[in-house]
Amino acid sequence: MTTLDGWDNFYVMVGSSAGALIGLQFVVMTLIAELPTADSQAGNAFGTPNVVHFGVVLLLSAIVLAPWDGVSIAADLWGLLGFGGLIYCGIVVRRMRSQKAYHPVLEDWAFHCLMPLVAYAMLAASPWSVGSHPRAALFSVGAAALLLLYTGIHNAWDTVMYHVFFTRKKSRESERT
Repeated sequence: MTTLDGWDNFYVMVGSSAGALIGLQFVVMTLIAELPTADSQAGNAFGTPNVVHFGVVLLLSAIVLAPWDGVSIAADLWGLLGFGGLIYCGIVVRRMRSQKAYHPVLEDWAFHCLMPLVAYAMLAASPWSVGSHPRAALFSVGAAALLLLYTGIHNAWDTVMYHVFFTRKKSRESERT
């Protein structure tokens, strides 16, 4: 299939990165789960989406790398993935608003809501242009995958830094009193 030729290395690299980051996310969440301010509502709002986004990138890589007879089936699947992601973004917004452990700031709204929303919208819209502009559609899908990957990396790092510098400091201060 000539439409997807040349994308193999990109999706092998992006997909394997996403898979490794899923494992790392589980390790990090296990390590910080014992901290005193660990809250399941905050975890559902801020931790779970990272695993979902990494999982979507991994699944997207598998979809694009599968030996389809044409690009239309892959396009339909990544479009469905995009629509599912748009729905999930709504769930994340609801979770962020309902949790009480942490007050989200502008950066949180941008990286947990806006950027994934843009990535999933790109995925959802790209099947309509794959017939007339396949190269542009594939670059849109690749950009969406990278946006989800980097958003997840940022969010995972932000979670670790919050727990290392804020939660541990707060825990040490309460031990002293």
